[in-house]
Amino acid sequence: MVDTSLQNNLEYELTKNKDWAQLIDSKKMAVGIVDLSNPEDIRFARVNGTHMMYAASLPKIAILLASMDAIEKGELKETIEVKKDMRLMISKSDNAASTRMIDRLGYDKIEEVMTDSKYAFYDEETGGGLWVGKRYGGGGDTHREPLKNLSHAASVSQVCRFYYLLAHGKLVNERRSKQMLDIMENPELHHKFVNTLDQIAPNARLFRKSGSWKTYHSDSILVWGKDPERRYILVALIDDANGEQIIRDLVKPVEKVLKKPVL
Repeated sequence: MVDTSLQNNLEYELTKNKDWAQLIDSKKMAVGIVDLSNPEDIRFARVNGTHMMYAASLPKIAILLASMDAIEKGELKETIEVKKDMRLMISKSDNAASTRMIDRLGYDKIEEVMTDSKYAFYDEETGGGLWVGKRYGGGGDTHREPLKNLSHAASVSQVCRFYYLLAHGKLVNERRSKQMLDIMENPELHHKFVNTLDQIAPNARLFRKSGSWKTYHSDSILVWGKDPERRYILVALIDDANGEQIIRDLVKPVEKVLKKPVL
């Protein structure tokens, strides 16, 4: 459920920037936030929330979840190589490791987990969502999603849900969720959201996955500060040549929105 006060504040803050307002209007910019500062009152807001976009490497989180689901069900053996590839795939966004994981799972397994009613991370009725249907690095068959024919897709609402369920131990089970969080913590790429957070919140715990390809820039992060006031999920999808800088610049206005008193 969208929190009206947070939604209004988010829209106001984002559209103050004329360039951002234009990108939002043309559906080339989507942003989602989840306020986790009060466990008794989780708040959510988004712009272009269900608008699915090409998201480059961000949907590797779908491969991670499908891998954990397969390991839990005995469909994939949790070898040293598999554990190493899962970490490389997330922390360094390593394409070769990602492709090895895709090949171990198969596209049908990834789709099965994304469309599972337990998660519904990809739902044709609500605009799609998370999808991986192409190897990273070329070659092999493709299995594009049915709505827009995208190979690597995401929507900010579904990615926000992914992080929310992960933070609450609801992906596969509590143990596997913790394992996924461990893999996603301490990202080794320090650009986009992380570049700004390194400066303004150097002691916060960061769990993250980003992506870039041509004009498509995406980032997603769970920020867990020592101060409960700095605990939130932030997701952005941008189709613009300046997208990397826009994502860096998003953090401070979003934190301003989150700190505004609830009306």
